[in-house]
Amino acid sequence: MKKIKQPSRKKSICLSHMPDFSKQLSQYMPEAAAPIISAWINDTGCRFRISRSRTTKLGDYMAPFRGAPHKISVNHDLNPYAFLITTIHEFAHLQTWQQYKQRVKPHGPEWKQHYKELMQPFLHLDIFPSDILEAIIRYMENPAASSCTDINLYRILKKYDKEPTGQHTIESIPDESIFALQNGRIFQKGEKLRKRYKCRELSTDRIYLIHPIAEVVLLTDTESIPK
Repeated sequence: MKKIKQPSRKKSICLSHMPDFSKQLSQYMPEAAAPIISAWINDTGCRFRISRSRTTKLGDYMAPFRGAPHKISVNHDLNPYAFLITTIHEFAHLQTWQQYKQRVKPHGPEWKQHYKELMQPFLHLDIFPSDILEAIIRYMENPAASSCTDINLYRILKKYDKEPTGQHTIESIPDESIFALQNGRIFQKGEKLRKRYKCRELSTDRIYLIHPIAEVVLLTDTESIPK
């Protein structure tokens, strides 16, 4: 399997009004997948944006409104496999809206079925490493609101990031550690419940449940910890 190059990327690009987006898309996803996604963009009239990095989401979908077309955006800094999986996720929203409009839940059975159907062609293109392919097949048994929600798939996708983030996850730091979220709020790690960790926010003394794969900055300088 060829190693995918990850060239420097612009932070925001809007793909519209072109017959073929394969060349542009192949900078962000496996090359063999690009013609399929290009055809989806043209067939649906979707305005597809390669977006700046967003900490709260990997991509999003907006339904047509007041004459505007479908809109999909995907973060530019995802690795090629995560970019493709997120793109398929958002097109499943588009297809679900085309069939049901607002009559169904965003990640209900209808969306899950469309996601599985849209993913199928890519499973036979020999574009995913074996560990990602296995994780996708498991994830497809019950797709969730985000690939980040599936801990196994998220961990494996992170292995293919171009550069380490320099951050830790909640599950990787010692108990009682002091850490900061990306929004700057500072917590102390507590015990693990069924799926999440109880963490105490130092400024308010309130307890929050935080996902084990949430990325955090481990604080070792005690002077930076509020009293």
